[in-house]
Amino acid sequence: FTTLPVSIVLFFIVFAWAQKLPTRDEELFQMQIRDKSVYHHSSVIPDGAEISGYVFRDTPKRYYFVVEEDNTPLSVTVTPCDAPLEWKLSLQELPEESSGDGSGQPEPLDQQKQQIMEEEGTELFSYKGNDVESYVATSSPSGLYQLELHSTEKDTNFKVYATTTPESDQPYPEMPYDPRVDVTSLGRTTITLAWKPSPTGSLMKQPIQYCVVINKEHNFKSLCAVEAKLSADDAFMIVPKPGLDFSPFDFSHFGFPSENDSGKERPLSKSATAKITRSYAAKQKVDIQKVCIGNKNIFTVSDLKPDTQYYFDIFAVNTVTNMSTAYVGTFAKTKEEAKQKTVELKDGKVTDVFIKRKGSKFLRFAPVSSHQKVMFYVHSCLDAIQIQVRRDGKLLLSQNVEGVRHFQLRGKPKAKYLIRLRGSRKGASMLKILATTRPNKQPFPSLPEDTRIKAFDKLRTCTSATVAWLGTQERNKFCIYKKEVDDNYNEEQRRREQNQCMGPDTRKKSEKVLCKYFHSQNLQKAVTTETIKGLEPGRSYLLDVYVVGHGGHSVKYQSKLVKTRKFC
Repeated sequence: FTTLPVSIVLFFIVFAWAQKLPTRDEELFQMQIRDKSVYHHSSVIPDGAEISGYVFRDTPKRYYFVVEEDNTPLSVTVTPCDAPLEWKLSLQELPEESSGDGSGQPEPLDQQKQQIMEEEGTELFSYKGNDVESYVATSSPSGLYQLELHSTEKDTNFKVYATTTPESDQPYPEMPYDPRVDVTSLGRTTITLAWKPSPTGSLMKQPIQYCVVINKEHNFKSLCAVEAKLSADDAFMIVPKPGLDFSPFDFSHFGFPSENDSGKERPLSKSATAKITRSYAAKQKVDIQKVCIGNKNIFTVSDLKPDTQYYFDIFAVNTVTNMSTAYVGTFAKTKEEAKQKTVELKDGKVTDVFIKRKGSKFLRFAPVSSHQKVMFYVHSCLDAIQIQVRRDGKLLLSQNVEGVRHFQLRGKPKAKYLIRLRGSRKGASMLKILATTRPNKQPFPSLPEDTRIKAFDKLRTCTSATVAWLGTQERNKFCIYKKEVDDNYNEEQRRREQNQCMGPDTRKKSEKVLCKYFHSQNLQKAVTTETIKGLEPGRSYLLDVYVVGHGGHSVKYQSKLVKTRKFC
């Protein structure tokens, strides 16, 4: 192979075929590879280097290279990016050194060049599709080889690699004997993938890293196809920081064709450029992710959507050459989200509901008879919860509820009510709810706006504490309980015990102080006091007051921590 321009190659072929072309100079070759500009305006393929190209739709593109000696190994690999390609490799017949009239004088160079260009040559291999495909021959004749590429779908990128030393080069990572990607774990939002390591990395100790690609459309045959898809939408959105991962030859990754002769074949007019710009702007962002994970061969993909099919591809990348090989991709569907069970509410019956933090629950109330109004009684036992009520799909109520609340809604014949309860962000929520079309006595006792217990410091003794709390206009039963706690009992512990739905039946009999009834039509006078006796000096006690409703359901006031005097 040679890196000379086509006209010079042809010149040497025609006039100096008897003399062997220089063999590949590795040091010179490496220098030329680093100087990418050598190839940008050339249709000659270098020996042992992968080049990037761009082909316009319905405009064939040709590349040439020379095999200098007979019986030379040859390998040519074409990687389509973004669109299928038709390509063929042929061996061109070289013209005789002398002219046809036997004068011994060579024909003019232009005529001989034209003759070579017009020759069909002997077709060696052809392929049509979007797979990464190779032509490999252990022994090839010397001559001029032509690679012709054609795209019938659209303008597209591609990569070509050719070498006369395929055994020693091995630039593409080798695949294991089983190149499949396995799904080892499946969840609602996560999928774990595993694959066998590339022998290039595990046995040959070459620097290999694995890149994982996730999308919802299809599997990819090559990493350059992934990059072409990404660059279409990210061309002007994700630009690497200079000095970190930016290379002056990476423009093809940002939506620009490489600087080869494709740009000269069909210059773009201003209108065409504007059209392309508009098409980029009109495109929606592709739903595709690419993440490179080093040399690990197991990876868990997270933040997926439930009940959704995803396609997964793994690429082994040689970090020195940046050339890659694709594993056989796979696809999997995440598990469905756990379906919300809808709890049926029975008319006039209290239902206990537990909601996990930030969670929600759905309840359904379908009255068996026609009704003029419906009542919802809600007792939030811990933090505030949100309640939404819809009647036949129409939103009637949306409120935050703390403590005990009731709501009256206008009824409708054969109406069905859907209740959504949304929990607190702080922690789990517990509540009691009752729905009825026959409201008579409220199931939960009414509460004053202030549910604190007040302790009188001046009335505190070594063995007693005096407290007061507010009541209501309705006559209710109040029960007071005490519990000795440690001196280091804090607000957080008290908050955990603030479940208002835990009634007197959950307390020890020894903790009960007394129960009594009281009420007052004048809310200013609806206050009661009580002195708790029989306490120990210098001890801390947690005091609780419960108000018990007609149906036996109770509500707890806010707990109060008191400490008896140590010395009296």
